Amino acid sequence: MNDTIRLLKSHRSIREFDPTKGVSVSQAKTIIETAMAAPNWINGQQVSVIEIRDKDRKSKLAYAAGNQKWIEEAPVFFVFCLDFYRAKVAADKNGNKFQIADSIEAIIVGSTDVGIAIANATAAAESMGLGIVPIGGIRRNPDTYIDILDLPEYVYPISGLVVGHPRAIPEQKPRLPLEAVHHKEKYNKEQQRALMDDYDQTVSAYMAERTNGQDISNWSSKVAHFYDNGFEAYQKAVAPALKNKVFVII
Repeated sequence: MNDTIRLLKSHRSIREFDPTKGVSVSQAKTIIETAMAAPNWINGQQVSVIEIRDKDRKSKLAYAAGNQKWIEEAPVFFVFCLDFYRAKVAADKNGNKFQIADSIEAIIVGSTDVGIAIANATAAAESMGLGIVPIGGIRRNPDTYIDILDLPEYVYPISGLVVGHPRAIPEQKPRLPLEAVHHKEKYNKEQQRALMDDYDQTVSAYMAERTNGQDISNWSSKVAHFYDNGFEAYQKAVAPALKNKVFVII
């Protein structure tokens, strides 16, 4: 196993940061350069990243993301946006119609490109000994992010990335067994329930140990609950905010 693979396989999400250590301008630049080196659709480079260090602004963004205090506590907060504003400028410059925003494809493309860019940024940060945690909660109140960050039309916040020096590193969360996610030649649905049953026991034991027995919940119950009614805030906020950014939603 080489160092890159070892780094990628050792990821932990960090939510406790050392307040005495910062993230340098050089480190932040390297993280963004690495993110922008990621593959992207048609070389359209449909990603922009907003770097936030101002304490007051981070506080407001932390509250809007569901009061996630680690956004405030970490020295740097990056907001990754799908960005078709430049594509619109390119269309105007070259006298072409700008039709991608009229298709759900724009959201799929932009979100995919953001995800790949964040993966690169994560690896870069962790290779420097920094800790990260992605923040999907920014989509709970996307209009707040759009207003505070002054995002133009065709630009939409997809995910945040908190970066800082870890104060505490948790045990790595167990993942689904490889047999559940690695399919060969065709999707293997027959084994999913049995694999999930085993995985639920693994997660329940992990949670019990991590919380000294206060939480023995398993993976399937958490996922099922969230996709039943836990995502209501996102459901109410995301589509209207996308429409306000001139994207068509089916």
